[in-house]
Amino acid sequence: MVEPPPPFDPELAAVLDAIAGGPAPGGTRADGVIPALREAHESSAPPVTVEDLCRDGAFEVTERDAFMPGESRDIPLLACRPTTSAGAVPCLYSIHGGGLIMGDRKTGITGMLDIAEKLCMAVVSVEYRLAPETPCPGPVEDCYAGLAWTARNASELGLDPERIVVAGGSAGGGLAAATALLARDRGGPALAGQLLMCPMLDDRNDSPSALQMAGRGVWDRHVNEIAWTALLGGARGGPGVSGYAAPARAADLSGLPPAYLDVGSAETFRDETVAYASRIWRAGGDAELHVWPGGFHAFAGFAPGAALSRDARDAPVAWLRRLLAR
Repeated sequence: MVEPPPPFDPELAAVLDAIAGGPAPGGTRADGVIPALREAHESSAPPVTVEDLCRDGAFEVTERDAFMPGESRDIPLLACRPTTSAGAVPCLYSIHGGGLIMGDRKTGITGMLDIAEKLCMAVVSVEYRLAPETPCPGPVEDCYAGLAWTARNASELGLDPERIVVAGGSAGGGLAAATALLARDRGGPALAGQLLMCPMLDDRNDSPSALQMAGRGVWDRHVNEIAWTALLGGARGGPGVSGYAAPARAADLSGLPPAYLDVGSAETFRDETVAYASRIWRAGGDAELHVWPGGFHAFAGFAPGAALSRDARDAPVAWLRRLLAR
């Protein structure tokens, strides 16, 4: 029996009513949903320009390519460094959202720059290959390779290699968690923290919140299944899925950098996010968890003027400020 879902925050419910397209545009088939989602994403906002990213001279913006040893391709990165500091600055290594199936290195970067500008941090945003064209492990390997390149080239980029925080929202939050696992297990860059906002962590898609929120909000169980299947194919939901693909599957969450996690109470990813934070604590780790009452998925981006959204934007800044002061 599926219990009734939590109510949406009243301000957010009004925004949801105005959002066109529903949770899964394009019908039920992946070959219809994914192109429709990509088209909606591309048309939802004007393109972000380099001039936008410079913010009237607050950031110096460069496009870089992370060299992949043994590969015939490089990984595109976008580096935004504050112009107000002559020394090495902390860095948000940003992994964009988009359900693993859409987006690029400019997706969500405005929100990351909002955080970075308040804390005199740089942002390095990675453009990973998307599913289904590039299935697992391609996307997470791109994210890890870009992180390793960023750490190796920190001096040239004006970054402090000991204060790199891997960060992302939604699919980017899940990839950030997976990248932190890879860094731990491969002896890679020693991350200062991981900022996981409404993260997409569990391919099984069977939590109480996933069932409660079916057909509701902006990213429901149906489209979530399509996205995970695009990444994992027939392995989705089965016993052999790696924790580097779906971090909720990782057997060991010890030895990870401090984590910030947040999620709405009225969204698909609520229970998997809460469970991930709880498992970090059980493994002796450091995690701060916020469950925003009545929040739907990515509500702060859809409804930036809502009171709950303002609180949700302030909380990671406060966490980062404390983290970087250690």
